[in-house]
Amino acid sequence: MTAPRAKITPHTIRQRKGGDPIVAITAYDAIMAHYADAAGVDIILVGDSVGNTALGLESTVPVTLDVIVHHTAAVVRTKPRALVVADVPFAEAHYDFDQVLRSCQRLLQEAGADAVKIEGGESLAPTIARLVEAGVPVWGHTGLKPQQVKQLGRYKKYGLNAKETDQLVVDAHALADAGCFSLLLEMVKPEATRAVVDAVDIPVVGIGAGADCGGQILVFTDVLGLTPGYVPGFAQKFADAGKLFARGLEEYAQAVRSREFPKSD
Repeated sequence: MTAPRAKITPHTIRQRKGGDPIVAITAYDAIMAHYADAAGVDIILVGDSVGNTALGLESTVPVTLDVIVHHTAAVVRTKPRALVVADVPFAEAHYDFDQVLRSCQRLLQEAGADAVKIEGGESLAPTIARLVEAGVPVWGHTGLKPQQVKQLGRYKKYGLNAKETDQLVVDAHALADAGCFSLLLEMVKPEATRAVVDAVDIPVVGIGAGADCGGQILVFTDVLGLTPGYVPGFAQKFADAGKLFARGLEEYAQAVRSREFPKSD
């Protein structure tokens, strides 16, 4: 009998710097988590992207802590081998430390997450360092920070010039020094990505940040062709489940209308 694979932890992710690429994907419920974990992914992120992909929202900004707790708990109930990381949603990380700690406490204790992800750079490093000291594993997130879309006015790529690249490296250093076990780097030019990867001793997982990262993350619905609207240009569709879903539902509807389902006894 094959021994069960060991649970992935923040420590084992940290050790992957320079090793096998890290495979990460978002998931927001037990069904998504089941299939993601069965496929052998390393990290399941319960992202605030649930707002765009599952809740019909235009951005991640309206997603609340209660929403993330709810969806994280659903993912955790599948008991995945993958590391389950919960997003700290809009503005939560910018409160006073006691409230930030309470928010993370809910995600780890109430929802059962293994770690949290926090968008931010150098300015949030002191808060992250205190969270790590309190026992909260943190996945740092820099480059494009979607929670700032209202302030930015649009989603944009970073590392377009030397100043932006230098700031990315400063932010990455600060997050690594604060104790993050990994970085998520979003929407960054490949040249700048290489500078960040070379600058820190923790693995960098990318999304729209090129091939030099130590791993990649994509949104579940983008990977499987289930996103009905806009899909970012960096995403790749690895299956067309949307067409399969549509065909199955059409056949079901037709079977009911033609009285072919259910079969007569």
